[in-house]
Amino acid sequence: MKQLTIGIDIGGTNTVIGVVDADGNILVKGGIDTPSHGDINRYVKDMSEAIRDLIKSVTMVNPEVEILGIGIGAPNGNYYSGTIEYAPNLSFKGVVHLVDLLKAQFPEYQHIALTNDANAAALGEMIYGGAKDMKDFVMYTLGTGVGSGLVVNGDLVYGHDGFAGECGHTTLIPDGRVCGCGGLGHLEAYCSAPGMKRTAFELMVKYNATDSLLAGKSFIDMESKDIYDAAVKGDKLALEVFEITGKYLGQGLADTVHHLSPEAIFLFGGPTAAGDYIFKPAKESMETHLLPIFKNKVKILPSQLKTGDAPIVGASALVWKEKR
Repeated sequence: MKQLTIGIDIGGTNTVIGVVDADGNILVKGGIDTPSHGDINRYVKDMSEAIRDLIKSVTMVNPEVEILGIGIGAPNGNYYSGTIEYAPNLSFKGVVHLVDLLKAQFPEYQHIALTNDANAAALGEMIYGGAKDMKDFVMYTLGTGVGSGLVVNGDLVYGHDGFAGECGHTTLIPDGRVCGCGGLGHLEAYCSAPGMKRTAFELMVKYNATDSLLAGKSFIDMESKDIYDAAVKGDKLALEVFEITGKYLGQGLADTVHHLSPEAIFLFGGPTAAGDYIFKPAKESMETHLLPIFKNKVKILPSQLKTGDAPIVGASALVWKEKR
């Protein structure tokens, strides 16, 4: 009998659901809108119906399958308690006991677990991706924010309260930029996709760079891909954005190495598609900031998870981790 898992990625706009096999392949995928109405019971009911529809579509093709459980990646997801707690980009206020609500819908499943999206990505890398043979590594997710998942001796580090691993909120520059969390000078404020955009506009003001390919973009419309496209065409300002972003990222990665001494750090997310534009300055900066005992020991690697499928695959990996 073929064993399958359900992976769910809860985002601020969409909730994506997939049925995943033991090799990390998504057999079918669907989803629902992440609602703005704030009614968690209604949301769980809609999500459960979508899950059942996907399972039905799989079993119609192959009745000889076994669903092992459900894994969920969500903002501010707490693995210990199965709760989403005070997520700023979701309409559900306070502490939401999502795992308990799903267990009531699916009592037949022994394994239903939740964690934050960066931890889910780290698990996905460990079970399906480039960290299969590693016991000590770190996953950095670069996107709207900067998340991280820490793996030590083969286990995710959750801390005493379930929220360990917020490397994106380490202070990079005291009294620096305002971060999305309200803090000042955090790594996320400089190395996320919005952080790169802020750097681009700071440089345009600094140089009065009306000749840049980015000069015609408004602050609202610009995306990190625009910066990459301009860099590929040789735009000096765009190239400097990547140099600065890589420098700051490498500084943060060096702190992580000093804390954990991982074998590798994996980078995942939109900005990492720029390849050497960000990997090269990040590696150089990390090595510059490392103590001599750590130099030239830690690899910086691109994630081997498929970008579009990674959140679902990573969430589904929670079930395999629970089962072990």
